[in-house]
Amino acid sequence: MKVNIAESNADFTQEIPFAFTVQPSDIGAVADDYTFEGPLVIEGKVIHTGSCWRAEGVIRCEKSFVCDRCLKPCREAQEHHFSEEFRRTGDEMADEDTNLFEGDLIDLTELVRDTVLAAQPLSKLCRPDCKGLCPVCGADLNEGDCGCDRFVPDPRMAALQELLAKK
Repeated sequence: MKVNIAESNADFTQEIPFAFTVQPSDIGAVADDYTFEGPLVIEGKVIHTGSCWRAEGVIRCEKSFVCDRCLKPCREAQEHHFSEEFRRTGDEMADEDTNLFEGDLIDLTELVRDTVLAAQPLSKLCRPDCKGLCPVCGADLNEGDCGCDRFVPDPRMAALQELLAKK
């Protein structure tokens, strides 16, 4: 996923559009607890700002996962926006956080992979208010209450509970 910026070296504010379709495994965007269904679709533009080149755009993908609470298989369409600056290797304005490139090709592979992976939530839920499974009988609480007694006593109060039970 390389963008040729040779034509924009002298023309400030020129926009170079780009569009890529890539398989997640080809750029290392893989994980153990979810998979991307189909390709990643990347669209955007590179703009020469005078001091650097800014790549901005959007990544569209579809993710399959198992809900952490109710264990149902889920699919989710995702859209991730990005905007990063790139400078040529040897540019005195570059610091340790700057994306560097050589020649006239800006490689967006690492940017796309990092953007997609960093945007994934730590908990994978089918919906924000997922109630999960009953710890007693295993029923899906999203479909209705199962009627089980799910009261878990505080272990710090166990001695007090025993005293009350003796009376």
